[in-house]
Amino acid sequence: MKSRTTSVLRWISVQLGRAATFLDKLTHPSSGGSKFIDLAPTDEADKEGVYAEALNFATNNERVFNIALTGPYGSGKSSIIKSFLKLYPRPVLNISLAAFVPGVDAASKGVHRQEIERSILQQMLYGADANRLPLSRFKRIRSPGFWSIFKTLFILIGVAATAYVLLNRQTIIDGAFFSPLAVSNWLHLGSIALVGLFLWMTIHHFYVASFGLSLKSISLKDIEIKPASDTGESILNRHLDEIIYFFQSTDYELVVVEDLDRFNDADIFVTLREINSLVNANAGVKRQIRFLYALRDDMFVNTDRTKFFEFIIPVIPIINASNSIDMVLDQGKRLALIERLDRQFLREVSRYLSDLRLITNIFNEYAIYVANLEADDQNLLDANKLLAVLIYKNVYPKDFEDLHRGQGNLAKILARHDEFVARGEAAHRSEIAALEQRTVVAERQTPADLRELNQIYAMARIEQLPENTTHLNVDGQPWIALQQLSEQDPFEPWISAGRFTYRTVQGYNQQVQLADIEDKVDPQRTYSQRRDEILEKSNAGKLENQRRIAELRSAIAKLRTMKFNELFRVSPESVDDLFGGTAENVELARFLVMEGYLDDTYYQYTSLFHSGRLSPSDNKFLIQIRAFITPDPDFQIDNAKEVVDAMRETDFGQGYVLNVKLVDCLLGDQGRYADQVAKLLGLISTEFDKCEAFLEAYYAHGKRTPALLTRLTTFWERFLPAALSSPRGVSHATRLVADLSEEALQAQAAADDLPAFVSEHLPEILAHVPELPPQRLQLLDFEVKSLPAIGEHPSMARAMVEAGLFELTAENIEYVYLQVLGGSDLDALRTRNYTTLRSIGSEMLEGRIEREFEVYLDEVLLELEGNSDEDVSSILAILRRDDVDQESLSAFVERQSALVPELSEVPEKLHAMLFKLRRISPTWENCLAFLSEGGFDDAQLISYLDNGGVRAALLEKPIPADPDSRPLRAFLFNAAALSDPAYSAYVAALPQPFNRFPEGLEHSKRTILINQGKITFSKEGFDDLANDVDLQVLFVTANIESYISEPDILALDDDFLESILEMEIADEQKAAVIGLMNLDAVVELPERAALFGPIMDRTNSGLSNLNADVAKSLIAHSAPVSTRISILNKVHDILTDNDVRQVLAGLPLPYSEIKTGYHTPRLDNNSENRTLLGWLDSRNIISSWKVYKGFFTEDLRVNLYRR
Repeated sequence: MKSRTTSVLRWISVQLGRAATFLDKLTHPSSGGSKFIDLAPTDEADKEGVYAEALNFATNNERVFNIALTGPYGSGKSSIIKSFLKLYPRPVLNISLAAFVPGVDAASKGVHRQEIERSILQQMLYGADANRLPLSRFKRIRSPGFWSIFKTLFILIGVAATAYVLLNRQTIIDGAFFSPLAVSNWLHLGSIALVGLFLWMTIHHFYVASFGLSLKSISLKDIEIKPASDTGESILNRHLDEIIYFFQSTDYELVVVEDLDRFNDADIFVTLREINSLVNANAGVKRQIRFLYALRDDMFVNTDRTKFFEFIIPVIPIINASNSIDMVLDQGKRLALIERLDRQFLREVSRYLSDLRLITNIFNEYAIYVANLEADDQNLLDANKLLAVLIYKNVYPKDFEDLHRGQGNLAKILARHDEFVARGEAAHRSEIAALEQRTVVAERQTPADLRELNQIYAMARIEQLPENTTHLNVDGQPWIALQQLSEQDPFEPWISAGRFTYRTVQGYNQQVQLADIEDKVDPQRTYSQRRDEILEKSNAGKLENQRRIAELRSAIAKLRTMKFNELFRVSPESVDDLFGGTAENVELARFLVMEGYLDDTYYQYTSLFHSGRLSPSDNKFLIQIRAFITPDPDFQIDNAKEVVDAMRETDFGQGYVLNVKLVDCLLGDQGRYADQVAKLLGLISTEFDKCEAFLEAYYAHGKRTPALLTRLTTFWERFLPAALSSPRGVSHATRLVADLSEEALQAQAAADDLPAFVSEHLPEILAHVPELPPQRLQLLDFEVKSLPAIGEHPSMARAMVEAGLFELTAENIEYVYLQVLGGSDLDALRTRNYTTLRSIGSEMLEGRIEREFEVYLDEVLLELEGNSDEDVSSILAILRRDDVDQESLSAFVERQSALVPELSEVPEKLHAMLFKLRRISPTWENCLAFLSEGGFDDAQLISYLDNGGVRAALLEKPIPADPDSRPLRAFLFNAAALSDPAYSAYVAALPQPFNRFPEGLEHSKRTILINQGKITFSKEGFDDLANDVDLQVLFVTANIESYISEPDILALDDDFLESILEMEIADEQKAAVIGLMNLDAVVELPERAALFGPIMDRTNSGLSNLNADVAKSLIAHSAPVSTRISILNKVHDILTDNDVRQVLAGLPLPYSEIKTGYHTPRLDNNSENRTLLGWLDSRNIISSWKVYKGFFTEDLRVNLYRR
């Protein structure tokens, strides 16, 4: 009855508590904008009631005694239980081991388990009211209740009554104490009754208390005796009766056990299950007791958990690595940090945070830290770094605590800063040494590459020479042995020349015309292009090496100020061993350090800042200089003013002051630190070589470089020469150009040292400061040597071009054309450079060329070997200039393919050059104009006219026949210096012949005049050839018709006429000449007879008027035999028979056989022989003849007279 009443009262109490909670929420709603959130489990985790439904099923099922709520760590199991218990009507006992941390140095698993069981038993027994467990052997302090006042009063009265009775014990013994037995004796009788009651209740109390007594040990001085099971037996099993008594005396129906799975001891669960079975089986327990366990899924192996628990409820985690970013963002929004925190950082770091309570606590601490660290509302701290520090603090609390004392793993990592700086410097210096060595090797290789290129073309040229060639010569240069051909400088003439003179082993010299070899060696590129490619490649490689060296030197200067994560990445092979001390969740530590969220600035986020405080790095600097150790120039100093104040005055004149941060501080307040700045400048000027490393570092990281350079240039007059002549001259020049004021820079331009140096090293300077404003370079008023070399800086190159500050070189002009003016026809630029540039119409470029046209001519037009297609207007524009060296002008004109059309368009002083170079259009008008000039040089005109191409062009049109052109015709007629082919061609084109031969004309040209018929036939002309009979013969022969028609104009003898007969004239003309000669002389002149005979035979001229002796002489000496037979047939009438027989005897066989005898001569069957045999037969010189036809031949057979 009492138990039932208690249950009803408890239920009413629960309902009243819930009502009070509801009303409190209505009157005090929670503020969503609170800066803090508690870490306790929430009672609103099961808004859908899914888990509550499952738990209600399990707690109301009579067959379910052990319930498991399973899920990973941090999945919200405690919150689900709390949400369920909020509506659970029956009493619940909560046992949580979340705060119980097992000792890592436990001696054995048994001790470890006893500690866990002791914690469970304590939470169970001490959770109930001690008054409800009066018989428990675990004695606890009891608080006096309401009735304790009356109890103490009763005890006081009882003690008093007992004392009263004892004082009257004699009267009690004799019985007087009890008389009378009436109401009037109430004091005595009441005292006796009260003492009896008091003694009874006292004995009853001690009797009941004896049930809770137990003998654990007996101790006698230094000896203690205790049972063996006291330490070895399971605590829960040993006190099983206490546990059963606990459930008999309490109303708990549900026992919730949380966080027991942290200890990975399944045996404890077995013990608890056994206890659950014993409790439910005990007769004294009138209700069903259920155990609800919150544990991980992997607590039991395989299917053991389904056998162990009667009902299992899985918990779906509310947070994991994939959705933790949402929880982090919610916390950021709660604290209004989303704008300050890097979302990418939150996204990445959240992958390592999968515990909602941990995330909540991190942001709770963030709110506290940021409120203290940013009390002045300046928000100077990096919110991401602060969050990273707090994440590290919560995940690695012990290491964070050690960090304050300079210990722990993170402190060890940060302490290796100097080691990594040294490694980085060593690696960079090693690479610099390798690059410098590579540059040296490349410079040595370039001549070797050029020599190899020359050898290729030299071999191609040698292959064209005869095998016995030993030496070669071109254009009158000294003789060169073939072995030395590739070593000639310049080498181009030996490639481009076509005509060479070679010497053989026998010592003979001979000229030879050789074909071009450039197309044979490389059809795509000329020798010059290949040579330029080698040089450009060498220069490009050198420039790239220099750029890389500059980058490495800058990197060395940046190492000490480099962020920790960047510094570690310089030596990535040494990073893996840094995180050995954070074995648990090592990936998070690596991420925070390697991404730069945890570095040596941590102290700014872990303690409050006070003005005048020195950072650890500042203290380290002061300690080093007091130990006479000079720190590196880029040694990190956080509070420069405090360090300056802590230094001695003498320190500023020594190397200690050479620190980037310190110099920034001094130059930032030169009024306050005037003495210190003066000492600094004095140190640099006296020990410049030793200070260059500092200057290099200051150039890279200093904030007041302009102020430092300005003070140096004014304080020390020799600063500029010293800086530019040092090995770091490029670095100094770079900063001078970049940081000096415009007035100071313009003043330095007048000295010419800086402009000349910048012009020479501009590509290297721009590699250091690619963002340099072009206006600063323009102030120095120097010309860029190579625009392509600064092609990686197009804005700079364009600005210098627009200002006209570039040297006139072929590569610069090409760069301007392509990159600035937007041209694209590179072939046109290289073959007609000036024409192409004029067509663009760029006033800027034209002005630049006009300013130094002679340089343009020498360095561009003449350097471009293929620049031979300039148009006529461009050529004329250059020829009309007065500021050009004539030698350069001649070289330019000689290369052009276009010809000057009219001589009048060119200054007269250049006419001879044009004719010499054959660059004037070949017209008779130009020749006549040149011929008419006062300073005319006939050798130049002769050379011009002697050219085959010129000759062909001129002769396409007739030579003018007008009187004004007579000087031209006379010059051609008298041009003895012309070559015979040229003279012959021009003479042939003369429109009119001349009367006399020119004086002093050589034989061959007189021959030409005769053959061309350009001399009128006359005795005077004949007499002009008096010293040359052959030419006289030729002259007469050439004019044979005139002579035959008027032979009396010349007195010629037969010998002269015989010479005419030997010339190639017509037979009729020869016959006419023979008619002028004495025929009888042939009897004594067989050679003349031999000459006359064939002529007279072919022409049938004069044969009828011959006498027998002349006829016989002609027959006897003419040739061939057929001619002799033909003459005999024609003159036989004037011959007697004896003359005929005499002639036949003088003829060769078979004609000589025609005489008297017995043989039969055989002659060829032809018309002449038939005619001969016909008249011989008719004159009876032969008997007869006939035609004989054989099988294969047909001949004439002659029958002779026998006698």
